[in-house]
Amino acid sequence: MFKKLAIASALCVALSPAASLAAGGGEQHIEDFQFSFEGPFGTYDQNQLQRGLQIYTEVCSACHGLQYVPIRTLADPGGPGLPEEQVRAYAAQTFEVFDPELDDFRPAKETDHFPANTAAGAPDLSLMAKARAGFHGPAGTGLAQLFKGMGGAEYIASLLTEYTGEEKTEAGVTLYENKAFPGGWISMAPPLFDEQVEFLDGHPNTVHHMAEDVSAFLMWTAEPKMMARKQAGFVGVLFLTILSVMLYLTNKRIWAPVKAAAKSKD
Repeated sequence: MFKKLAIASALCVALSPAASLAAGGGEQHIEDFQFSFEGPFGTYDQNQLQRGLQIYTEVCSACHGLQYVPIRTLADPGGPGLPEEQVRAYAAQTFEVFDPELDDFRPAKETDHFPANTAAGAPDLSLMAKARAGFHGPAGTGLAQLFKGMGGAEYIASLLTEYTGEEKTEAGVTLYENKAFPGGWISMAPPLFDEQVEFLDGHPNTVHHMAEDVSAFLMWTAEPKMMARKQAGFVGVLFLTILSVMLYLTNKRIWAPVKAAAKSKD
């Protein structure tokens, strides 16, 4: 029985993404970025999320969709925090969605989701930061995120900044060397370059800064309720701590007469 379980476990590890990455050609180089939302009391930086949204819109949306993200959430507290009228204008001016009732495309509304983008065969980015949270350490456990503060956002930011400039062609496909990508070679050309996006707040627009901003935004798309969960967790821990103290003091008070009687007999 245990032998069969051991063999099955070994096969799962061998077929896991982490094992595939190791077999693909060396270790990934993932940089530990310092994001504002890390730690038990971390929060999203609203300005950073807005810059990340701009980068996604002007650069990433050409190939990648966000089909699981409602456009209206751009106005939610804890997110980019755009005014509702700005969200409506953004939706209408930026995207078109297919309406089955009209049997045609129409400008997007705030009640729609970001459209999917399958034209380039690129993956959807809605849950990318969450899906890559366990990129380091035992597959899927996310231990690096728990103990080192390194998760999916670091993976995405590193992926965008670890191009070496080397290229090669295999089976008619151009591949680009990337130290953060499993196997070391990726078919996606470097999407960012310095001064590619102009920010209204004057924030630096180097590749490193833009990668950090769009990664934070993609973390929010994957975990929009992260701050609420942190708050609920903090309240839960505080409640359990107070309850434990009260139970301890109650226990002492209940058993105090019994202990006193036992001592008097002695």
